Amino acid sequence: MVAIPSLAEEDAKRPSREQEKLSADRSRIVNKMKAALVRLGIRGFNVNLRKAAERLEELRTPEGLPIPPNTLAELRRDLARLKLIKEQIKEIESTRQQRLREAPREGAHPMLLLLARLRGIGIETADGLVHEALYRQLRDRRAVARYGGLTGAPDESGSKRREKGLARAGNARVRKAMLQLAWRWIMFQKESALTRWYLERTASARGDVRKTMIIALARKLLIALWRYVTSGELPAGAVLRPAT
Repeated sequence: MVAIPSLAEEDAKRPSREQEKLSADRSRIVNKMKAALVRLGIRGFNVNLRKAAERLEELRTPEGLPIPPNTLAELRRDLARLKLIKEQIKEIESTRQQRLREAPREGAHPMLLLLARLRGIGIETADGLVHEALYRQLRDRRAVARYGGLTGAPDESGSKRREKGLARAGNARVRKAMLQLAWRWIMFQKESALTRWYLERTASARGDVRKTMIIALARKLLIALWRYVTSGELPAGAVLRPAT
């Protein structure tokens, strides 16, 4: 049974969860604006430009017509929302950095800073993983994998056994973060033992096999990161960022 987090532990999750939601909102608004422009035949406009609002007036359809007034007003409101979301994300990031500088040994900060020293893992990812999973008192690697939702769901009938995919138990946020991190790990930690293990088994494999194996890599990586932040055991072959 997993221990119920304290009020302070639960509160520590809020910044990374809020940032995750804001990032999703940012992507949704950007995609919505791009879709609105594509419907008018306008492609290639970068809605993330600092002066995007001013440049909307200059955009023309393939027929040479300006953006219709109601669509233009909607796009302006979307840009205003996008600007606010970016400011809020920046505020969360700056507040996190300030707290880490002022109290590097407070609470789970040592774990967070240790994890962020690994190349390919940023402060945001480290914050989410530490407060969602790694700070917990999990007894062994199997408990870590189960909590991360990275164990299989076997279907057994008599002598037959087949995997039905990932079990839906566990922390969905940790599972999503680790699957994303596993792909980044291959890119930024090319000489690590985990990357070599994955590449050896997928060198000539089909796409579906690579996807299955990335789940196995994510499970192994989560366990390796748990050992790293709890006992200081660096994942074999992993590269650290230079100390600053």
